[in-house]
Amino acid sequence: MSEVSLVVNGRRVGGVVEDRTLLVQFLREHVGLTGTHVGCDTSQCGACVVHVDGKAVKSCTMLAAQASGSTVVTIEGLANGADLHPVQAAFKEHHGLQCGFCTPGMIMSATDMINRHPEGLDEATVRAELEGNICRCTGYHNIVKAILAASKTRSKSKGKVASKAKKAA
Repeated sequence: MSEVSLVVNGRRVGGVVEDRTLLVQFLREHVGLTGTHVGCDTSQCGACVVHVDGKAVKSCTMLAAQASGSTVVTIEGLANGADLHPVQAAFKEHHGLQCGFCTPGMIMSATDMINRHPEGLDEATVRAELEGNICRCTGYHNIVKAILAASKTRSKSKGKVASKAKKAA
């Protein structure tokens, strides 16, 4: 058994878990944040992407114990109350989802992608970087369109497309 303590969406959480507990399981089953999805259990689909210490991570590939001491942001931590995060708003505006199963991972990957490319993105870069995220419903066209729109918004504002990853006391 491992004792785990981390900050999730600005709130300190912890618990004792089996050593083999994946971060995605900890978030869903222990913290109750079910927006992070389990799609494949093999790290191929990207439905489980979260940010760990500011970087996109497939949470099905990381043990909860490995994340102990880290700051984690899930899809639930992006919006500011009722105000959607700019990437969430772009997905809504550009119809970047259908069934919605892959959407949390896509949005978390897109946010990371935009933050790593402050100069802006082009379609080829977006498509290449989405290779680790699978959507079985769309043709990716509207997902790419949404990410490009959010990237342009970020480039205009020259500010980081940030999440509310606050350190808890």
